Amino acid sequence: MSGHTETGIGLDDPPRWWRLRRRRLLPLAFVVVFLSLVLFLAEFAGSTKSVGQLQSAEPPAFKNLEKVPSITTTTVTTTITAPAVTETAIVHQNVTVVPEPVVFTLIMWSESSAAEGALLIKSILLYNTSPSDIHIICDDAAQKLLESRFALVHRPRHNVRIWFHKPSWQSMLDRVEREGSIKTDHSAGLPGLMKLFIHEIIPPDVKKGIYIDTDALFISDPALLWNVFQHLKPTTSIVMASHPDQIAPEWNDASRICSCVMLLDLEKLRASRLMDSTFYRGDTSGKHPAALSPPTFRAKYGLPGGDGHGRYDNVRLGDQGYWWAIVDHRPDIFEPLSYDFEVTSCLLDTYGTGLGDDAVTEAVELSRQVHVKNTPQEGIVILPKLLHFNCLHGTPIYIDWDGWSDPKNPLTVRWGPSVSYHAGFKWIWLNQGVGDSTSKLEMFTVPDIVFADEKFSRDRDRDGPS
Repeated sequence: MSGHTETGIGLDDPPRWWRLRRRRLLPLAFVVVFLSLVLFLAEFAGSTKSVGQLQSAEPPAFKNLEKVPSITTTTVTTTITAPAVTETAIVHQNVTVVPEPVVFTLIMWSESSAAEGALLIKSILLYNTSPSDIHIICDDAAQKLLESRFALVHRPRHNVRIWFHKPSWQSMLDRVEREGSIKTDHSAGLPGLMKLFIHEIIPPDVKKGIYIDTDALFISDPALLWNVFQHLKPTTSIVMASHPDQIAPEWNDASRICSCVMLLDLEKLRASRLMDSTFYRGDTSGKHPAALSPPTFRAKYGLPGGDGHGRYDNVRLGDQGYWWAIVDHRPDIFEPLSYDFEVTSCLLDTYGTGLGDDAVTEAVELSRQVHVKNTPQEGIVILPKLLHFNCLHGTPIYIDWDGWSDPKNPLTVRWGPSVSYHAGFKWIWLNQGVGDSTSKLEMFTVPDIVFADEKFSRDRDRDGPS
């Protein structure tokens, strides 16, 4: 018989002391679980609120849009709240972003001028990564040739709109007469002087534009030139290449600029009344500024005709001589253009650059450059984007220059293959729209041009002084 007392507790039952401890721990465990649940619910509510705040935030403003693909995918996060349930849905939408068009304001007067200009426009359409708005001041012969080329393009890669602005010869003569002091010695004649009046011919809703002589062509994206506008000072109205190293007293040093490629803030030129007029001089309201150019002409060339009653007979290089007076006297409205966009064959030998040696470094290329010392381009490598074949004498159309057939001619060695390629590039090859593309080329004619000074006079006569 055992000496232990029988308790009635089996071997698998916990001892009495453990059951007592468990009873004490149960309330504590309940408190811990309850607090954990409260903390979890608080954290979950905070995260739901954050999602809602993110969803309702204002989207960022789009400023100074760079070139982007026309179709972008946008992820939209939408929070859907139901009783006791919060779900997040991801929705993918295709948003079409249309880039700003690159605007050109060109002059093509005569069939030969249009033949050159057609090649320029072909290069624009070939390389432009944005839509193109092209305003052409022209005569009937130029329009006829250009329309025959443009009619071949019915499916361009980007939208193209072309306006033919048709001032009469008499209207141009009358505008120069109303200005009162200018005339030209240049072969471009009266149409060439219209470069000084582009802002008056092109409608006011066109705020800025790129002017390029017809004897030029792009070898890179024109949008790069257009983007220069984004980086100008607020006061700048005119941008063109500057060559302060050039000395030509017989031209009054007008070769220190080139009006062959210009970025024009047309809105600012209108506001400042770039060119004078009898209509402006007759305005006594005091509500408009005096024309910008007369003081600059007098500062550079003296009184017109020598006594203030004639016309300037000492201005050389046509319109360029007048632009030179304007920008030299008013540097506050002028900025120089990179030589990338004015690789010129006239006097400057295209700065010594050209095709070939494709693996050259920028440092070596820079060391080979000529005609850049003491210019805004000094120390900056030229990366050609626009070629200008001026001063190729003996032919009205630079493409027909005899030098292109001479394989030893330095200009032909540098750029002959580029001219051949772009001249031979078929217009129908510009039909690059694919799939369901809706891009198209449209043409418009604007007849009977009325210059801005005459519009001002008509409005004043109709409405009274303003």
